[in-house]
Formats: sequence, structure tokens, C-alpha cells
Amino acid sequence: MKASKLNTQLSQIQESATVALADRVRKLIAGGQQVVALQTGDPDFSTPEPIIEAGYWAIQEGLTHYANSRGLPELREAIAQKIKTDNTGEYNPDTEILVTNGGVHAYYCAVNTIANPGDEIIIPDPAWMTHVNTVAMLGCIPVTVPSYAENDFLPTLAEIEKRITPRTKAMVINSPNNPTGAVASYDYLEQIVACAKRHDIYVISDEVYEYIVYDGLKHVSMAGFRPRYEKLIIINSFSKSYAMTGWRIGYIAAPGVVISLALKASQNTITNVAAFIQKAALCALTNSDVKAAVRVMYARYGQRRDNALRMLGEEGSHIGAFAPKGAFYVFIDIRDMGFPSLTIAERLLAEAKISMVPGSVYGSCGEGYLRMTLAASDKAIEQGISGLIKWANSL
Repeated sequence: MKASKLNTQLSQIQESATVALADRVRKLIAGGQQVVALQTGDPDFSTPEPIIEAGYWAIQEGLTHYANSRGLPELREAIAQKIKTDNTGEYNPDTEILVTNGGVHAYYCAVNTIANPGDEIIIPDPAWMTHVNTVAMLGCIPVTVPSYAENDFLPTLAEIEKRITPRTKAMVINSPNNPTGAVASYDYLEQIVACAKRHDIYVISDEVYEYIVYDGLKHVSMAGFRPRYEKLIIINSFSKSYAMTGWRIGYIAAPGVVISLALKASQNTITNVAAFIQKAALCALTNSDVKAAVRVMYARYGQRRDNALRMLGEEGSHIGAFAPKGAFYVFIDIRDMGFPSLTIAERLLAEAKISMVPGSVYGSCGEGYLRMTLAASDKAIEQGISGLIKWANSL
């Protein structure tokens, strides 16, 4: 079959670099090679036992058939209550919450709902590549806005304003950020909301790392800016906060008019999220033992982050890092090494058997960095950093 007969938009989108790298590492390990795998954002902690039990008992009770395509009413109630308690936002669970098949699906439904082909979506650079690829896949135009370490990897308002045109439909905010670990303050987000209001555009706020913050910071959710501005779409997931990456469940919180269309996008892609998975998610939000377990997990990420920065800052290391304020990655600064990040990542894997993601896959402003996950064992992180430093010093 000729490529010209296939979908041209999909043909122009690159395969997920992190997924491709993870597959490559698995093949190396299966072939008998020892690799320090620090490329994937998948918690190394098990899903808390009460969540697993809730899913199991839901299956035993027969919740294996089609479910409400908006999401189980009791789960939407719990999500609305969580947003009210933790994010100071008010959402009607009947009309303003949609349960989705993970955060990626939530983002897809959101963009599909508010944008038409040819519309522009502003996305910070560096960016999680799915933010860019989904926009392009739907026939819209991703417009990237640069951010740099000296500005805490948060795009300046002036740079955002320069990129807004009559075709701009929305801007994307991802705080805490993947890949940089940047965290937006209340004052910064207030400026973003004011900008969106001036130009009558949506803000899509990806908040999947909301509970993983450091240095005593507290995540600020866009949900708290209602009812001051209504064109706010909150994207969230259970994957990172509850070590539930394989369960594939998330949600959108947005005005009813957005949810009513997002529901159509969801119904015509996944029909509904499995009811037993929704029961597990309900347990995640309401069970006190789960909350205690994930607090331990978040603290461990903080300890790993501090240890990683300490090792990278020690004498003899000529490699620095942007100190993440949230999420579970370290954006390692390799700009002084004199090679593109892709070259460094390829050689690091081939010569030192250490796998990290080249920053260039996250955009031009990611060039000169490697993304290292903290969602790996303490031993793997220490081996990876010490191995990276030793390898770099040998060049």
C-alpha cells in the first residue's frame, strides 16, 4: 500500500520517544544486557493494596459490563469533592465532570471539543510530546512558546502574548511540569488567566502531577480560578498520584458545554471506562489507608530528588541540573558537554548502559538536557548518576 493513501497527519507525527526508548531498553535487557533504565515516568511503587482489592471485588460483584459513559455517579461525586477540598474549585458532578481512559484520553477529548482543524493551540516548550502531537493529529496547529531555566521553565507572558492570533483557541499549562519539574505559582497562573480572559481563549491545565511537589510548595490548580473565568479545562489522572499507570483512568473538569461535547468524543472512542476500574479509582480518592500510602510515596520522590541534586552538585561532577519543584523527573544540564542531547543519550546507552531521554524530544528548548526519572529505585538512580558522571569525565 502506498503511504500517500494513509493518513497524512498521523504520518507526520513521530512515535513517542519515551515509549520507543523503553521498548529498546526492554529488548536489551531481554538479550542479557544490564541497563540502568531511567527513561520512563512509571512509578516503581505498587498500586496501594486497597485499590487493588476494590477493583477485584468489583469484578467479583459483576461490574464487567458497559457502564455510564460519563463515569459512575459516585466516582464523579468523589472527584467533585476532591476538587473542592484540594483545589478550591466548584464543579457539578452531573454536568461538569467526565471520567476518561487516562490523562491522554482526557487531553484528546478536550482538544477535540474546543478546536477545529486549523485552529492554534499554544504549548510551552519544553513540552510533553503528546501535548504537541495530539493537537497536530486533530488537524490543529501547535504553536510552541519558549521557556528557559533562568525563568524557571515558565514562558513569560510577553512571549505568550506575541503568539496569540485570531486563530488561537487555547493555551496549555502543565504544572507540575513534565519534563522540567517546573511549578507555576498562584501569581503566575493569575496572569495566565487574565491573558486568556483578554483574548477569550481556553486554558487547558494538565495537573496529573499535582501531589508531587517539593520544598514545601503546594500545587495551585486552575480550578480555583472559577468563577472568575469559565474557559478553564482541568485534565487529571490517577496514574502518577496513585501508582495506577496501567489502570488507565483520568478525568476532565470543565464547564457543562465543554463536557457535553467531550462526552461525544469519549463515547465514540472508548464508550466508557471499565466500571471495576472506576471502583478502584473511587477507593483511591476515599480510602484513608491509600492516602497514607501515597504520602509515603511522595516523600520518597522528594528524598530521591534531593539525593540526585546532591550527587550532581558534588565536586568532580561537571554536570548540573534544573532543580525540579515538582513531578518526578530531573532535567540534567549537559549543555557544556558540546554534543546534542540525542548524541549524548545514544552514546550513554551504548557505552555506559544508562538510559535517559534526550531533551530535544521535548522541543528546541529541551536541547542540552537529559530527562532522568525519579520513578526508579534508589539504587538505579544512584548508579545512573554516578555512571553518567564517570562516563562524562572520560570523554
